[in-house]
Amino acid sequence: MPYEEDRARPAMGHRVMLEEREQLVISGVEEVESFDESAIFLTTAQGPLEVQGEGLHIEKLSLDGGDLKVEGLVNALIYGEESRGRGGLLARLLGG
Repeated sequence: MPYEEDRARPAMGHRVMLEEREQLVISGVEEVESFDESAIFLTTAQGPLEVQGEGLHIEKLSLDGGDLKVEGLVNALIYGEESRGRGGLLARLLGG
């Protein structure tokens, strides 16, 4: 029996702070699914979030605290619908 699955996770708050479109701080991050210089896909306490931009890089990531700091030019923050099956990126790509 996995220890993590037996414990209920406390509800995390969610906050997004963007300064000058170049420094982004997000709290309430549950998982970073994928990232490159033009997009970061993550799951937050408020659902899926896609960060689009140029020259993006993760400066700090703490999944224990749910904090993410990104630097680069941010062009868009796009929230998605929370899916019932909460599959990973591969499951969504394959239509699962």
